[in-house]
Order: sequence, then structure tokens, then C-alpha cells
Amino acid sequence: MIKITVMKKTEYKDLMDKYELFQENPCELKIGDIFYSDGINKPQGLCDSAWNTIYPFIEAIINKKPLFEKWMIDETKAIVSCNDGFRPVSFLIELI
Repeated sequence: MIKITVMKKTEYKDLMDKYELFQENPCELKIGDIFYSDGINKPQGLCDSAWNTIYPFIEAIINKKPLFEKWMIDETKAIVSCNDGFRPVSFLIELI
């Protein structure tokens, strides 16, 4: 099992005002939100964009493949951010 915790969320209002199309429900994640996954299926409530960005790291942790040499203190965890340029979210990914 994988535990996914929202650790940080940033919003770049200047970029949103200048470039983003209106969205009725932009990223609704909040710091402290927790999701669980079997490592294959996207947890309910996690957007496709975030899942697609963090999934390679989840797969690496599950398969015990090194992510980046000397990157994380604990190789069963990773800090990964989704690639939303307007509202990047940093996740703690943990093998549990």
C-alpha cells in the first residue's frame, strides 16, 4: 500500500490571472489530505494530472528501484510535486 499526503500547495495568482482559463473546480486539494493506493489504481479524489505525475515515483518505490541516488533519507518515501504550473502541490509518498 501507498500513502499519499498533501504536504504543501502553492498558488501563483499572477500566472492564473494572466494565463488560466476559468475553472469552476480548480485543484481542491488541501494540506493534510491523505489518499491510499494499492500502487496501481489512482485513489478517488486525486486528479489525473497529479496521479500521472507522481505515479512513476510510486512505481519505483513499490518495486524498490532507486529514484535518484542520494535523494531521500528513507528510500520508502519520496517528496514529489504535481506539475500544475498554477497550483503545484507537493506530496509525501510513503510505502506502508
